[in-house]
Amino acid sequence: MADKIRLAVIDDHPLMRQGIEQTLGGESDFEVLEGGSSAEDALRIANQQIPHVMLLDVNMPGGGLAAARQIGAVQPKVRTLMLTVSEQHDHVTEALEAGVRGYILKGISGSDFVRTIRTVVAGETYITPGFAARLLSLSNTKKKVDHDDGVLTYPLSTREEDVLKILSMGATNKEIAIKLNLTEQTIKHYISRILQKFNARNRVEAVVAYKRMSGKP
Repeated sequence: MADKIRLAVIDDHPLMRQGIEQTLGGESDFEVLEGGSSAEDALRIANQQIPHVMLLDVNMPGGGLAAARQIGAVQPKVRTLMLTVSEQHDHVTEALEAGVRGYILKGISGSDFVRTIRTVVAGETYITPGFAARLLSLSNTKKKVDHDDGVLTYPLSTREEDVLKILSMGATNKEIAIKLNLTEQTIKHYISRILQKFNARNRVEAVVAYKRMSGKP
């Protein structure tokens, strides 16, 4: 039997925390560990139990972003996710800079929430799609980016960069999937996000923008 995904939920609202824990605890491949309500609790649990995933609230005592930075420094194997009501652009930027692997708005459905956690454990960085679209729109407005700029409007995840590097060598979705040991559907998802982040209309434009950005011929 495969090892279970070990999770810890840190939220200073007991009912919210209990609801999240109940949702996650219903999955056969999840193991819910001790919860907490503050940045101090988060750091202690990260050090003592080393969960695979730790869910943090932005506005909890001590600050979720501060907790994420501390955990990233002392327990880099722990994947931190923000589960919050905050839609502030600065919070997302700070979260990504702090090494957070996901930014999820409370109100997400239980099934999508569970799927997101599995996706993050598999190595992907996740932001609630509707929120990501608004952030990209805001970024485009501020930077006045067009299709020919080759300017990245949002950071690439490590996995997206892996996909793009292989794509730039002319590989097909199937070839990329085999190379990275992923499904073709997953590769299609990554490429769709890469196109969005580069404001590219197709794969060719994305590769051109990537080579321009990285200084490659």
